[in-house]
Amino acid sequence: MNKKTSATPSLTRRASLAAIAASTFALVAFAAPVASFAEDKSIKVGIMSGEDEDVWRVVTTEAAKNGLKIETVVFNDYTQPNEALERGEIDANAFQHKPYLDNQVEQHGYHIVPVGYTAVWPIGLYSKKHKTVAEIGEGATIGVPNDPSNEGRALRVLQNEGIIKLKDGTGILATVTDIAENPKNVEIKELDAGVVGRAIEDLDAAVVNTDWALKSGLSASDRIAQEPIAHNPYRNFIAVKQGSENEAWVKTLVSSYQNDAVKAEFDKVYKGTGVSAY
Repeated sequence: MNKKTSATPSLTRRASLAAIAASTFALVAFAAPVASFAEDKSIKVGIMSGEDEDVWRVVTTEAAKNGLKIETVVFNDYTQPNEALERGEIDANAFQHKPYLDNQVEQHGYHIVPVGYTAVWPIGLYSKKHKTVAEIGEGATIGVPNDPSNEGRALRVLQNEGIIKLKDGTGILATVTDIAENPKNVEIKELDAGVVGRAIEDLDAAVVNTDWALKSGLSASDRIAQEPIAHNPYRNFIAVKQGSENEAWVKTLVSSYQNDAVKAEFDKVYKGTGVSAY
């Protein structure tokens, strides 16, 4: 979700990121009835291009039933929706998980808070050359996303599969410097999250975010491992500018996503690669 092709955060930067990621947060609870507006309220919501556009068409329809007009603003770069929200160019966004937001807040000082969960896309290990993890041999090259939140996530997938072992006590923001054991001497190649899937032909395997896997033409048949869904810290959410979280339109926005109609479209569009997380 960042733009460098090979980067290793400093120990100081990693320590501060880890402290942020370790902090807890609470999403706003929406127990009260959904607000209906005397006059239609209009908002702009930033989303990523691709399958989510279909999902948000249904969200927009659901919101309109309660007087909330949603204009979706489509982005192609993960760094843009938070910049736009911070500047007030949009009213909300829906594309990120908490470790990524923590990193963005630490880097840029954003005043952005999550208000309602959407879904989780379990990150997977993909290969065009091997049918199983056991086939990955000595000296293999494995690609991983290079941004702090997803690199640690990818390395944990490799650890779960016995390819590497991380140092004891390593948090979710692990980097290649946290690898304690590498029995097959695999080369970990750090690439941009949007590039790693497209580089699969040049790699033995790659850990790829599900949305980028779909955009890269990878399918479930190419996935040879994935992270567990239970207790997953990478659930995505709707986020707003701090200070807006208790406004009536936020309650309506969240409920317009968290319903059966949207879930049905989500399941249709993502074909089991993502899971509703509310």
